[in-house]
Amino acid sequence: MPRANRHFVSGHLWHITHRCHQREFLLKFARDRRAYVRWLFEAKKRFGLCVLDYVVTSNHVHLLIKDTAEGVIGRSMQLIAGCTGQEYNRRKGRQGAFWEDRYHATEVDADEHLERCLLYIDLNMVRAGAVAHPREWAASGYREIQAPPKRYAVIDVAALSAMCGFKDIVRFQDAHRRWVEEALSNSADRRDARWSEALAVGSRSFVEKMQLELGVNAKHREVSEAAGTYTLREPAIPYTPISDGKSEPLRLKNTVFWERSLESTEA
Repeated sequence: MPRANRHFVSGHLWHITHRCHQREFLLKFARDRRAYVRWLFEAKKRFGLCVLDYVVTSNHVHLLIKDTAEGVIGRSMQLIAGCTGQEYNRRKGRQGAFWEDRYHATEVDADEHLERCLLYIDLNMVRAGAVAHPREWAASGYREIQAPPKRYAVIDVAALSAMCGFKDIVRFQDAHRRWVEEALSNSADRRDARWSEALAVGSRSFVEKMQLELGVNAKHREVSEAAGTYTLREPAIPYTPISDGKSEPLRLKNTVFWERSLESTEA
């Protein structure tokens, strides 16, 4: 599996996707989702992580983050992922990886694409068929945006409101509710792979600028366009097998037992 994209440019917005190992439902219990959110708050407190939205599902996580300083996101993700996995494995008497490979980072344009990414995250569990409305999923940013807690708040609602073009948080909250309701009524809750697979999503000028800033890291990536939205992503490379493409079933003659392997090594 290819490693996730983690090319950060300070001051930009990033949509982070992190999946459980082999997409297992390791976050299916509410207590484990709450633990993830607790460590997300801890990263905010320790490193100043600026979280704009999030949703913790049963087998993966979405985060919308503003990169405020070099190394903040890396240290934060290391803390959150490491502590969440360690707590789970210790409680379950489990060994092995909790997360699948590295997290994936997609840079998001701070224009109308920010609103679209916000909705994409908020509607994740609606797309999954787990709930009818994002307010019904506890481990999500939608509930926190609409009713910010007085203590242990994860999301910087003031920063999110300002980035969406609102000076008043209440007006932003009203607009945010309206965006979600309109998306639900228009069936605009389908999955869009660009938010989780591309390196950058936004206007043409934004994506091309991102491509230049990344330099050699974007050398083999291409800019594509669909419905006015541009993405910077790796071109699909078809797999060309050397063999005739037919899979042979396992046969006893093709099996090497461990004891024989040891004997041949010692010889």
